[in-house]
Amino acid sequence: MSERRSLASSLLPENARNESAPADVPRLPPAALSARRELTNGERILVSLTAGAVAGGLAKTVIAPLDRSKIFFQTNETRNYRFRYAIRWLKHGFRTEGLLSLWRGNSATMARIIPYAGIQFMSHEQYKCILKVEQKDTPKVYRFMAGSLAGITGQLATYPLDKVRAVMAVTKSNEYRSVGTVLLKVRSEEGLRALYRGLIPSMFGVMLYAGTSFFTYETLKATAVAREGGGEWSPNVFQRLAAGALAGLLGQTTSYPLDIVRRRMQTGVSLGKGNKYSTAIGTFTYVLRNEGVRRGLYKGLSMNFIKGPLATSISFTTFDYARIGISWTILQLRS
Repeated sequence: MSERRSLASSLLPENARNESAPADVPRLPPAALSARRELTNGERILVSLTAGAVAGGLAKTVIAPLDRSKIFFQTNETRNYRFRYAIRWLKHGFRTEGLLSLWRGNSATMARIIPYAGIQFMSHEQYKCILKVEQKDTPKVYRFMAGSLAGITGQLATYPLDKVRAVMAVTKSNEYRSVGTVLLKVRSEEGLRALYRGLIPSMFGVMLYAGTSFFTYETLKATAVAREGGGEWSPNVFQRLAAGALAGLLGQTTSYPLDIVRRRMQTGVSLGKGNKYSTAIGTFTYVLRNEGVRRGLYKGLSMNFIKGPLATSISFTTFDYARIGISWTILQLRS
């Protein structure tokens, strides 16, 4: 009989067991019970860092060949972009250098994107708390601000690796064999400051991109939760993917000209263009005057209509479910 009572008691919720405990057993106050079911801020930082790193790494690996093709055309002054040209370029690389050549530079991408995405998602969660984004009376513009600040934080922390990745994507495979080779050569030939060339347009670009994408995704997700309920598990995976795709499409489109400027500044010396792209304003003016808006500042945008939504939907959705899973694991280990 006593074993049955013990088993029945173990199946009761924790607060019910607390209320039915004998008088001589200390009872946990409601606040303590709630705290045991919530993560500390340090745990939330760890969870969002890990989930963000996983999300960013997965998304970038999936779209790496498309990304490499986009960078090639962005940094090329003479070749007009067409989607069929991009596919043809990828086929040529596959035939001449093999399948793995399509992921050339992905080691630099992972070296950058894993810390970048981890820092960005972690800082976004922290900025949301600081700005009280999820409170009903908070202006919606704060949601955009939290995304912009998160993007800037991640970019500042990892920018030199973005330069390395761009250089590896547009040069031949026998020229730079590793991230360390690029870093050493850029430092010796161009100077330490060259690792931060293009930082200013990058900051403005990431403000628009991260702000727009996080704002769009979080707004659509909050709308779905308000309409359907369901807490952490609402919206469903397909709704999250669709919201992420729209967020990526809007974010990439608004910031794309600044991405062109950044790539030209990052790769100009490596491609033998000298100091033609030494300043953000000068680069923007040169591209606009010589290549125009559609064929210059928005060159390769059609690739981004595929790559951007795909990467963002994978990244946001993976982050959400990874965060839920890691949080649940920590709480189970604690109980």
